[in-house]
Amino acid sequence: MTNRPAAISVRGARFAYARKAPIVLDIEAFDVAAGEKVFLKGASGSGKSTLLGLIAGIMAPTAGSISVLGQPMSEFPGARRDALRAERLGVIFQMFNLLPYLPAGANVMLPARFSAQRNAACREAGGAEAEARRLMGRLQLDPERYWSSPPTALSVGQQQRVAAARALIGRPGLVLADEPTSALDADSRDAFLSLLIEECSASGAALLFVSHDGSLASRFDRAIDLSQINLAGVRA
Repeated sequence: MTNRPAAISVRGARFAYARKAPIVLDIEAFDVAAGEKVFLKGASGSGKSTLLGLIAGIMAPTAGSISVLGQPMSEFPGARRDALRAERLGVIFQMFNLLPYLPAGANVMLPARFSAQRNAACREAGGAEAEARRLMGRLQLDPERYWSSPPTALSVGQQQRVAAARALIGRPGLVLADEPTSALDADSRDAFLSLLIEECSASGAALLFVSHDGSLASRFDRAIDLSQINLAGVRA
C-alpha cells in the first residue's frame, strides 16, 4: 500500500471542442494509482489523444474534474497547468514536439532546464547531462554519436527515443505516452517498451501508455479499452 495520491483521478469529465459541438469524451470515473502501469487501448479517432491532452492539462474539460498527482489539474488556469506539467509530468507526444533548433541532447535536458524539481532529481543522479546521456544510451540512441544531432537528422524512430528520454528525465511522477512505438519495428518496439517500463519502475513513476496495438497490453499492470469508459461513444 502507498500513501501517495493517485497519479490520475477523473470524475465526471466531459469534453467538446466547441460550445455547441458534440461531446467527444464523457468519462464518469477513471483512475491510475501511484506507480501503476496502465495500457489504454482505442481505435484511431476514439479520443485517446484527447484524453491524454486533458490529463496533461493541455486542454481543460468542459465539465467534471481531473486530478493529477493529487493536484486539481482541471481547476487550474492554463499557466498553472503548464507549470504542473513541466514540473511533475513526462509526456511523449504522438508528434514528438522536439524543438528543431536544439540538438538531441539539449532536447532531452529541457525538463531539467525548466523545472527546479526535475533539475534537482538530475543533480542527485550526477547532473542533467549525465542523466540525459544515460537515458539516451538506455533507449539505444548512442549519445556519443547523436548528442549534437539536430532532430531533422534523426529517423522517426530515433526522434521517438529522444522524446522518450526527455519525458523520463528528472523522475516525473507520471509519464503519459501517446503511441510511442508506432514508428518502431517489432524488435525495437519490444526493447523500447521494456526499457520504458523499467525506467518508470525505477523512478516510481506511474505510466499511462496509449496505443491501438492490443498485443502490448500484457506487459502492463492493467489494460482498459477507452470504449469501456467513454460514454460519448463518438469519434474524437
